[in-house]
Amino acid sequence: MQKGHVGYNVNFLTAMDVPETDSEDELPPGWEQRCTADGLVFYAEHSSQSTHWYHPRTGKKKKVVGEMPFGWERQITEEGKVFFCDHVNQKTTYTDPRLAFAVEETENIGDLRQRFDSSSTGLQVLHGRDLSGKVAIVTGANSGIGYETARTLAFHGCTVIFACRDISKSESAISKVTKLRPNAKCEAMEIDLSSLESVRTFSHTFALKYNCLHMLILNAGVFGLPYTITNDGLEAIFQINYLSHFYLAHLLQPVLETSAPSRIIFLSSESHRFATLDVTNITKDFLSPSLESYFTSILAYNNSKLCNILSVVEMQRRFGERGICCFAVHPGNVISTGLSRNWWLYRLLFAVVRPYSKSLQQACASVVYCAASQDIANCGGVYVNNCVPCKPSSVAFDNILANKLWNISLGIIEDRLGKRAFNILSL
Repeated sequence: MQKGHVGYNVNFLTAMDVPETDSEDELPPGWEQRCTADGLVFYAEHSSQSTHWYHPRTGKKKKVVGEMPFGWERQITEEGKVFFCDHVNQKTTYTDPRLAFAVEETENIGDLRQRFDSSSTGLQVLHGRDLSGKVAIVTGANSGIGYETARTLAFHGCTVIFACRDISKSESAISKVTKLRPNAKCEAMEIDLSSLESVRTFSHTFALKYNCLHMLILNAGVFGLPYTITNDGLEAIFQINYLSHFYLAHLLQPVLETSAPSRIIFLSSESHRFATLDVTNITKDFLSPSLESYFTSILAYNNSKLCNILSVVEMQRRFGERGICCFAVHPGNVISTGLSRNWWLYRLLFAVVRPYSKSLQQACASVVYCAASQDIANCGGVYVNNCVPCKPSSVAFDNILANKLWNISLGIIEDRLGKRAFNILSL
């Protein structure tokens, strides 16, 4: 692990001191970790017969998460003694298994320590977690990073909506999940991100069927497209990578709020650092060029990824106090997905670097970390790379630009759909 990562939230920047290893979590000889009935961890020192609330090495408090690890159940004997059953391995113990997954209390990003890195996988991030009762939407979940994200969440008990344009591919992806986990709760629902009307219909259908949403993972995207205009009259990369996801998050905000604590995750990219968008040029025509002569595919992609971070900053400011945490995630560089399918040169480049890039499971780790980790629950409004908040480009932190983008985006949507754009109760 590296030292000196810089984390930030909407209001400030702060340096994170990341330990070289997790060895400082180990208790000194003669110490024992225990927890109270309400989940607060304390430490018993046998030599002095004393107890302490703070870890003897890190000096930090810990707590256990509310749910039992997957496959475990808390039971009580006739004499009133509590014990724990591991139904997977057919074992019992008097030690609360949640102690193995206790997390440090983090009030702000300055308290956060890195426990995962670029080699971590999504399954490792969720090890021992039970997400039963949680509901997640993953756009583009039929393949690539979206599939691995959805699969990882489903394996841990989460109900996952595979939100994709092609229902048959979604159902095929779900069949692969249920083949490995027959009890996995997955559903395919159609959404076409090149159509704002489709986004609205999806949101209406979801709101009627589900009364809660805990994780909205905005994963789908395109790369390397030639100049293409959607049926809404917008440039395709801008609409698919950013605007439709922004619209989806806006429509589902009431459901996320009633389900709080909940989270919104926009997939971004390190390529946002090469965007050309700033406060001096942001207009509807700059975001979505009406003429091909003003369009460059790679710049459109970079700008769309910057827009995703700017939306996280603004959504955190507007939704954070309502119990919704927002995150932007860089999954990794040149991951072997279908993203490069639109040009042979990109396919060649992706193939050449494949041995040196992350696996799909490693690529989804930061996404899963932001969606479900207890560590980062109080640290919304950040850009995450390798499971740690990092400093984005300076323009990504521009609150004025974020607010301008917000207003322009709402204006474009209302211009296309009219006043009904933001009413999903009726079609």
